[in-house]
Amino acid sequence: MSNAAPAVVQSELVLGRYRPLRPLGSGGSGSVWLARDEHNGLDVALKIVPREGKAASRAEREAEAAARLRHRSCQRAYGFGRDSRHVYIAYEYVPGRTFREALRGGELDDAAAIEASAQVLEALAHAHARGIVHRDVKPSNVLLAEGKDVSALVLDFGLAQMQEAETLTAQGDVPGTLAYIAPERLAGGITTEAADIWAVGVMLWEALAGRHPFWRSSLLETARAIEAGAPRLETMRPDLPRPLLAAVDRALDLDPARRPDAAALAGALRFSGRKRRRRGGSGRTFVVPAVLPRVAPALAAALVAGWCAWAIPFYPRGWPLGLAALAAAAAVLQPRLGLAFALAVPVFPLGNLALGAAMAYTVAAIVVLALSWREPRTGLLFSVGPLLAPLAALGLLPLATVGIRSPIRRTLQAAAAILTAGIVAGIRGVALPFDGSRPPAVRIAASDDPFTVVGALWGALLSRPALAVEALVIAAVAAALPYARSRGPWAVAGLGAAFLAAALLVVPSVAAIPLVVAVWATCLVVAVR
Repeated sequence: MSNAAPAVVQSELVLGRYRPLRPLGSGGSGSVWLARDEHNGLDVALKIVPREGKAASRAEREAEAAARLRHRSCQRAYGFGRDSRHVYIAYEYVPGRTFREALRGGELDDAAAIEASAQVLEALAHAHARGIVHRDVKPSNVLLAEGKDVSALVLDFGLAQMQEAETLTAQGDVPGTLAYIAPERLAGGITTEAADIWAVGVMLWEALAGRHPFWRSSLLETARAIEAGAPRLETMRPDLPRPLLAAVDRALDLDPARRPDAAALAGALRFSGRKRRRRGGSGRTFVVPAVLPRVAPALAAALVAGWCAWAIPFYPRGWPLGLAALAAAAAVLQPRLGLAFALAVPVFPLGNLALGAAMAYTVAAIVVLALSWREPRTGLLFSVGPLLAPLAALGLLPLATVGIRSPIRRTLQAAAAILTAGIVAGIRGVALPFDGSRPPAVRIAASDDPFTVVGALWGALLSRPALAVEALVIAAVAAALPYARSRGPWAVAGLGAAFLAAALLVVPSVAAIPLVVAVWATCLVVAVR
């Protein structure tokens, strides 16, 4: 442990507010302690670096970089200070283990490694957009938070390079960890964002293959292996999906100009790495084709744009098909663009019907876009509601939303799917879902007040309690299903029983058979997966 440790033990408070509790770890530049912030009671990870050599300058650089970053996968810095002997950085404290520790312990399966790498890339995309290159991405600088879901944090921007700042190293000095340094940096080239992409590619190759692609018995041989390039991952893992193999190979391209940017690679990993594992005597992995994650956002965008343009009078004949095609093309090009385009199509038809309706819808669409910004491919998942309603299959919504990472987004998407199904039933003049009651009359035509429109819709919803109650119940089940699945089949069965009890006992008029079938189907699919 560094010589900062004794100083901490002897000090009652650091910087007048942080009380050290116990050491969390140490390295060449300093040590990290769990400390209590006496001003607010929060636990923090207090990094302590001696003010000698380059260590203090790098700590100040780290604090400056951390202060610029506000991303869920970047460790948040709470404060920075110094005294005559040490530099201190107070970070948020997140219990967990490093990517390196998880690798050594055999705790990372393929899916977890891919998801963690995608989150690291999202954090790097955030940093790159602010002119910051990490330069020391490696497994020991990635923290995996405790919990069932994968949550990765990028640590230690002490070697970060910022556009407006000079580097901390002398000519010929290549900072970082050799095994994860890009070949262009070894050759003395300019360090760009592509060097961080290379490092993530090495991490993921190592996690999927079970060994490091370059590490040799000596530093010289390791450097030569890096300059020669990584073996194709397919030689080690031919069972992996081809899009995933291609994504890792592109990240490790010797030409930095040919590597994808961080955001693009994160997206590629997410949809290409999804697969279903079945354990059998042969130990083979059965791969689900990666076509659906690509096609589904385009189909949803086309459905929403085309149906709204057709069902609400405004656009000329033939436009609904054209708008559907444009929405699909936009979603293929960029999921966020397709989501925004599809959400924008109803604005003019609603404005033609009632200005207040258009204003209220615009606010709702902006909220949907903001909430779905990190997962745009699932932003229009609520559109399956009107498709499932005629089949009496709205009870399958928790299963349909289980792939959404955020419980808040899962909840809102499930509830929005049911409410959308009710709105579509009202527009079509057909029976409402669940109890088959007639749609209520909603008088909003020519209303310029969005609050009047919202009040009328709210009153209509309350007048049909079956729709409102089932929306709440199914949304709650959608939020809880991933947690129940992680705790085993009995937890899933218990959640299914609670689902049926809440859905049928609170509103006895609801059709029971479709919900029972949906619960059994959900439990069966979750158990098989």
